[in-house]
Amino acid sequence: MALFHLFLVAVIQGLTEFLPVSSSGHLILLPKLTGLQDQGLALDVAVHVGTLFAVVLYFRSDVARAVAGVPKLLKWQIDDQNAWLALCLAISTVPVVILGLIIKLTGFDEALRSTAVIGWTMLIFGLVLYWTDQKGATSRTAEHWSLKDALVMGLWQALALIPGTSRSGITISAARHLGYARHDAAKLAMLMSIPTILASGLVLSVDVVGAADWALARDAAIAAAFAFGAALLALAFMMRLLRSVSFTPYVIYRVVLGVVLLWFAYA
Repeated sequence: MALFHLFLVAVIQGLTEFLPVSSSGHLILLPKLTGLQDQGLALDVAVHVGTLFAVVLYFRSDVARAVAGVPKLLKWQIDDQNAWLALCLAISTVPVVILGLIIKLTGFDEALRSTAVIGWTMLIFGLVLYWTDQKGATSRTAEHWSLKDALVMGLWQALALIPGTSRSGITISAARHLGYARHDAAKLAMLMSIPTILASGLVLSVDVVGAADWALARDAAIAAAFAFGAALLALAFMMRLLRSVSFTPYVIYRVVLGVVLLWFAYA
């Protein structure tokens, strides 16, 4: 694949992964609206892995805490905050892994990659984000994360397997609905992305190695590097902006894009 095409895919992914506007939806729309070759699921996941490194770097102290809690979690010694964070992250990942495997094994994933589906999910879940952001309390912080909340947010996160939903958007919506402050809701959503993206990246790696498609692996590595840089900038910008701005600008963007895509799909 041409270097410019890889760069375009990576930048779109990097800039939209942590904003509640659906990175996967934008990646699917790229070939549909521009006529460019579809980059395929392999490169889609590769750029997601690039953003994984960005979120790990940005939240490195929280990630270090979760990693430190894994040995105790494996021994079921949940006696400190590190083990508790690791447990909550594990619980929140279970629903999306189960549903993701079902969709992959049934081959239903391709049926969801349509302009109409993305248009409806952009619109509907944009309005859900607005409703939860406006109605949700702001009294809870990330330190209040409970197992019940982790499971609820995990169930909401599983909806992001439908393109256009936005993984960050739907988990932020869940957190705001549960009463978490905007900045803390975004932080939990970003931390939840780590095991989710890691799981999908591992599945892809097995497929690529098994097929011995080294040209694709090279393109994936280049795209992941570009996505890492773009994602780190976007993440830093959003987390700083959320201290003073609501999610309404993202909602407006989602609604407008959703309406345009629906017109495009049904015209």
